[in-house]
Amino acid sequence: MVDDELSMREFLEIFLARQGYAVETAANGEEAIARLEAGGVDLVICDMMMPKLGGMDVLRKARELDPSVLFVMVTAFASTESAVEAMKLGAYDYITKPFQVDVIKLTVAKALEKSRLIRDNRRLQKEIESRYIFENLVGQSAQMQQVFEVIRRVAGTRSNILISGESGTGKELVARAIHFNSPRREKPFVTVNCGAIPADLLESELFGHKKGAFTGAYADKRGLFETANLGTIFLDEIGEAPLSIQVKLLRAIQDKTFTPVGGLAEILVDVRVLAASNRDLEAEVKAGRFREDLFYRLNVIQVVIPPLRDRREDIGLLLRHFITRYSQEIGKEVRAVEPEAEAALKNYDWPGNVRELENTVERAISLAHSDTLSLADLPEKVRCRQPVSPSLPSLSRIRPGQNLESLLAEAERKLIEEALAQSGGVKKKAAELLGVSFRSFRYRLEKLGMDGGKDDED
Repeated sequence: MVDDELSMREFLEIFLARQGYAVETAANGEEAIARLEAGGVDLVICDMMMPKLGGMDVLRKARELDPSVLFVMVTAFASTESAVEAMKLGAYDYITKPFQVDVIKLTVAKALEKSRLIRDNRRLQKEIESRYIFENLVGQSAQMQQVFEVIRRVAGTRSNILISGESGTGKELVARAIHFNSPRREKPFVTVNCGAIPADLLESELFGHKKGAFTGAYADKRGLFETANLGTIFLDEIGEAPLSIQVKLLRAIQDKTFTPVGGLAEILVDVRVLAASNRDLEAEVKAGRFREDLFYRLNVIQVVIPPLRDRREDIGLLLRHFITRYSQEIGKEVRAVEPEAEAALKNYDWPGNVRELENTVERAISLAHSDTLSLADLPEKVRCRQPVSPSLPSLSRIRPGQNLESLLAEAERKLIEEALAQSGGVKKKAAELLGVSFRSFRYRLEKLGMDGGKDDED
């Protein structure tokens, strides 16, 4: 509380202290600025008219020292124009003299509530950023160190990036790390899973629609590209996008403009595009299922994440990382892993990659009876057997009439049959076991002439 009138300072100090606030006072602008330089102030209530340094001077200095400190100006009724000027300079509010104590009470409560929200938002932003800084991307293997180096070099650029890797390898985590270490970190990061949204709704989700554009379009809707303006959009499982959508994506990426469904006017956006796929998009291009021009627009820089089975030296590090995280989240004091359990985890092939390991650790901690994870806490498939991998003949043993495509089709058929067997014939569960979308799984069944199983549980 800053005022050159002793009676006003004492009155407000007593009144606000009774409301439960910690109140400090200053008799002039110089004292106020000295206190602000020490830090730890949430709100300043300052008289406009004071000798030497007035309220406007204190406001300017306060904004310079800490823009998050809220400022309420107290002014005589005749000087409301100056109060409006103070608002333009960043003051939260102003109060005219003479005032009622209820006005002060309400203004202070609202200002401090806003201050709390600002602090909470800042804390959450720091937590998000700390989660996605490079140092928290776990991996000590040479393959992952190479991935980290590529991310460090490209994060600050404007280039579009294609992130490739099997399902569960951490493609979205890499995308977030790129965004939160880029100049766009303060702007939106928008994720869209192209395989999870039905094809007939994907265009509307990406580009928005106008009221009446189709049945159920009761109001205008902003698309995700517009939501991500000035920030980053992450197109996960881009290989699942239908060709009709790929054409519109190409234009949005190439020209930075798009037209909402049912709209006439173009919308201009500045969006960095990160895309990811667990498919071989070059093979999809050759097969005619993915546009070549879109592929080259997305694949300016490629980041390839290796599967977990190819970097087993990272399993122990990831294991301890997830134990620390989920022990805190679940509220259990799990600190160690029995040697037999760790050996089983390291020997397992992890078809679901890092995501499967994370889920396994979370489950194990939930079931654990002590502060050490044992073999009994692990799923049976990890404890008792390795996942069955299709055995392919060596080049020297390929029979006449066989070729690479037929061998791969045979291996794919065996894996699908095993997944259907493990899931009790439920296709959605089988797709999850294989780490592919339900739509992709059905496509593979049709391609191989397989039509067994049920779409969902009875």
